[in-house]
Parts: sequence; C-alpha cells; structure tokens
Amino acid sequence: MHHVSLIIEFLRGRPSAVFWLVALTQGVLWTFIPAIFYSAPPGDVPLLLAIGHEFVLGSYLGPPLAFWLGEAAFRFGGLLGLYALSQVCIVTALWAVFTLGRAVVGTRHAVLGILLMVGIAAFTVPSPEFSPAVLAAPLWALALLHYWRAVGQFQRGAWFFLALDLGLLLLANYAGIILVVLLAVFTLATTRGRRALADVEPGLALLLFAFVVAPHAVWLYAERGLVIAAFKESIATGASSSAVTLGVLLLASHLGLLLLIALASGWPRKLRERAPEIDRPPAETLARTYVYFFALMPAACALALSFAIGTHWPIGPMGSLAPLVLLSGLAVIVAAGDRVRLYRERMVSSSWLALLVAPPLLAVLMLALAPWALARDLRIAQPAQAEAQFFTENYQRRTGKPVAYVTGDERLAPLVAMMAPERPRVFFAWAPQRSPWIGVDDVAAKGAVLVWPAEASGQPPATLKTQFPAMVPELPRSFERNVQGRLPPIRLGWSVLRPAQP
Repeated sequence: MHHVSLIIEFLRGRPSAVFWLVALTQGVLWTFIPAIFYSAPPGDVPLLLAIGHEFVLGSYLGPPLAFWLGEAAFRFGGLLGLYALSQVCIVTALWAVFTLGRAVVGTRHAVLGILLMVGIAAFTVPSPEFSPAVLAAPLWALALLHYWRAVGQFQRGAWFFLALDLGLLLLANYAGIILVVLLAVFTLATTRGRRALADVEPGLALLLFAFVVAPHAVWLYAERGLVIAAFKESIATGASSSAVTLGVLLLASHLGLLLLIALASGWPRKLRERAPEIDRPPAETLARTYVYFFALMPAACALALSFAIGTHWPIGPMGSLAPLVLLSGLAVIVAAGDRVRLYRERMVSSSWLALLVAPPLLAVLMLALAPWALARDLRIAQPAQAEAQFFTENYQRRTGKPVAYVTGDERLAPLVAMMAPERPRVFFAWAPQRSPWIGVDDVAAKGAVLVWPAEASGQPPATLKTQFPAMVPELPRSFERNVQGRLPPIRLGWSVLRPAQP
C-alpha cells in the first residue's frame, strides 16, 4: 500500500492556502533577515535613493518609478520599509503568475508552478536589493495576467488594466520594451488576438498607455544625450562575451528548479514504482502556446540583444533576471501534462524546504564567516550608520548647520547620505553630468562632506581637488565592522567643505 504524505494531501485539499503560506513565508524571511543582520543595504540601493531623493522624471540609470517608490518607502519605513517593498513586489509577481496559472491549468497545478519558482534564484537571494528590475517583475506578471484575461477570456475591460501595467512597466525599466513587442507579436500572430483588436477597448487602452508614459517620454527626448551616453559607456565597459554571461546567469538562476524537477521525476526509478498524482482539466491549445511563448521568448530576446549590442544593459545581473523567468515554473507544469506524478515526495519536500530556508540562513552565515574564512569585504557588512554619524556630526559641530551635500566616492557618498539623519543630497563628483540638478557652485555655496577610500597617503582624488580647491583633507578615519575577522579596518579619507561666506 502506498501512503501519501500530509503535504500532498494539503496540496490537493487546500492549494490556495499552500500558495499564500509559501509566498508570505518567503517574503517575511527576506524582509526581516536583511533588516536584522545587514548593517548596510545591498547592491546599488544607496545610489537608487540618491537619485530618488531628487524626484526627477528620469536619470542616466533609466525611468523614475523605482527611484520614487524606493525613496518613499525609505522615508516612511527606513531600511525595513525598503526590504518590505522588495518583497511586496516579489509576492505580487507570484500572485499574478498563480492567478494566470489557475486560469490555464487549474489551482493545484498553478501551486506546483509557484513551488518550482522557489528554486529560481532570481526570486530569492538578490530580492532584498530593491531595483527597477524588482519593481518590473510584478508589473510584467500583471501585464501577462491582464492580457490573457483580455484576449484569452474575452474580458474586454482588462485592456485598460493591461495599458496601465505596461505604462508603469516602462516607467520602471526599459527592459519592458521586450514585453510590449512580444505582446504585439503574439496578438498579430494568433487568430484570437487579431479578432480582439476589432473591439474599441484596445484603441482606448492605447491612449491610456500613451498618457501614462508621456511625461517620461518628453523628459527622455529632452535628455536623450544623458541616456545615450550611459548606454554607450555600458557597451564600452561590457565584456565581449556578455551574451554568454547572460546565458550562464539564466542557467544558474534555474539550478534549484532543475534539481526539484530531477527529484520529482524519480529518475532513475524502478519499473513499478508508484507515486501520488495531482491531476487537472486539459489546458486549451492557445493557453499552452501562450505560456510557452512568454516563458521562452523574453530570455531569448534578451540574449539576442545582448549578442547584438555587446552588453546586457538594461537587464543587468542575476537579480535583474526576474521579469525574464516569471513563467519558467508554470511552463514546466504545463509541459508535464494533465497528471503530474510526484516521486520521492519526502525527498522533494525536504529539498524544496531547504531551497526556501537555506539561502537567507546562508546569507547570515556569510556575514559571520566570510571575514574569517575568506578575508572578504562584504557591502552588506559595512558600518554605514557609524560612518554617516561621524561625518555628519563633525560637519555640524564645525559649521553649526546640518549637512546639505555629500560627495566624493561613487559608492561611499550615496551610502553616507542615505544613512545620515538629515538625508543630505548627493553631488556626483565622479560624473557631474549625471547629477544635473546640482552643480559645483551649489556645493561650494552651501558646504558639503567629502568622503573617499583612504589609500596609504589618505589624499583625496585629483578630481575633488580640482572641483573644490578650498578643501582641506583631514586625518583618515578608521571604522570597525561588526565582525572584523582577518580584514583590516575600513579607512576613509574625508574633508569638511565649509559654506561660502555671504
């Protein structure tokens, strides 16, 4: 007699509860573990907030929506609010894929698709770093859901939600152009899509789409030189094998999913080995085609563009792959057929739980062990709060005013400004054309804190001396990490640029 585990019975009887348990557990883990254990934000979050603090219509890094939302979340909730915003994006993307899966393959198989997504690294390890790609993931998924409702289920009102999704997606990430083009291709290539264009709603939705993207489009036309220069720099500094790099990242992101598939298939298994079955109603042909097309073509287009232009801008590193691989788990379930057999269910359950819980725990272990075992400096281990407090307090004691600007090093200046209580503005001394909202004269008039990594001499970079000849370098300041290990102390050079006398 074959005994079915409680996990399988729960999956059969309460699939929606399984989805919410999985999605919320992942969201809670990746919200509170970084908030508790990271002493500095991951990746380029400080730079994102330095631009978002200005609330401009765009920047050299792209459209503004992620920068605005990141700044708002940090103002109201600090780093916890920023990490929570990232996980709200991830959970919303999972919900949209789950809802689309319910319409295509039923609730039980839709949950199986979401369970497989726990094995896709793009939704786990990099997710605490809020970025345009993280924000693009839920908007991309919602666009796929609302398009299917409009074309696949004949819900004509869904065209307006689709227009809003796509408009906001282009305000979040230029990579959304890939989805817009693919949706147009799929519409023209299918009979049902062409038939849907005869209704009045698609035309009205197009007007709504244009209204949403118009402000940034006007800014982009006026400041196209700034974006084109950033694009050319990305090509110049990108590796010649960027398409290969992107392909390797896509494959690496799916290793956990491939492990779960291998275990659940039971290979190699005995001839008469039995397994619990989870069945579904047959999926229609157009639905299967839709899932396969949007599971494969976004990544294929990104690879083709990367090969053609020599860089994977604006796709970026693994954390930016989430929009491209949203339907990977659902596509596997659609391909598995109307009856999915789960062999070695206990081993599969244990492996899946490890993929859910182990990454955040490993992140904590890395913080504790990397300084000892690898002597490696981690960005998330920087004593950002102590650095910001030291520099801003020194400025206020010497000038009697709160600090208005921070500048100097490309990585340190945004980090100090982000963690300072006054939230000063950041002048991009390393590339002044990329912060046109501030000039050298503004900084000289109001004063600033200048910071840079201290070399042996502790002298500032030559560009800072040229821009601010009145600066007087101070003795470099050393900072200890929470776990110092075998690493040397962090040594930073700094200077207080006093406000100009009236």
